[in-house]
Amino acid sequence: MGKNINSPSLTKKLMSSISIIIPVLNEVSTIAQTISTAKTGKDIEIIVVDGGSNDGTIEVVKSLDIKLIYSFPGRSIQMNCGGKAATGNILLFLHGDTFLPLKFDQLLREVLAKPNIIAGAFELGIKGRKKNLRIVEKMVNWRSRYLQMPYGDQGIFLPAKIFEEIGGFPEIPIMEDFELIRKLRKRGKIGIVSKPVLTSGRRWQKLGIFKTTLINQVVVIAYLLGVSPKILGQWYRSHFK
Repeated sequence: MGKNINSPSLTKKLMSSISIIIPVLNEVSTIAQTISTAKTGKDIEIIVVDGGSNDGTIEVVKSLDIKLIYSFPGRSIQMNCGGKAATGNILLFLHGDTFLPLKFDQLLREVLAKPNIIAGAFELGIKGRKKNLRIVEKMVNWRSRYLQMPYGDQGIFLPAKIFEEIGGFPEIPIMEDFELIRKLRKRGKIGIVSKPVLTSGRRWQKLGIFKTTLINQVVVIAYLLGVSPKILGQWYRSHFK
């Protein structure tokens, strides 16, 4: 039998405040829209963590009257910095080129209120009209639901208390989201919101869908085989310069 909708614990989860943490580095072309979609939520705070932007990102964020903090560069470092500054009961980590769906706040609260759910993420949508991108989306969403392994571009969210207990993101150059989810899976299930975030298709457009997907899989396999995250990060970024 399910939980009573009027139970105090369930009501508290459904009313929990959300801190949206957005790590950025030169995201001037997308950050305004990312923030705009985040602002549609209720009982939220938005924290942008800049890692050294020099393209006008900082000026855009300041013009939108959003909390802006600075940290050393590195997505994991920036997200941990934002997590420490957050005041919400729920933390949502959002990439600077990813747009949240309508009612995202209600949807993620409902997911976290379900029994045995420790954390969650959204389904993935990729901006672009190529049919092959729809195949990538289906593969990612299958992996997320059935293998319980969403990645950071899907907007990972979890209770602030749990984030603190597991020590936040491992501060490594790459695969920090992968490691975080692996830790969380040991504690409970990963819930997936049925409505997708919409992320930029620029990585797939730059190298092509097949090559980008292949690079991603090589990184995962190499990481599992013990290759240093530092070496993997350098190799990965060399392809997207």
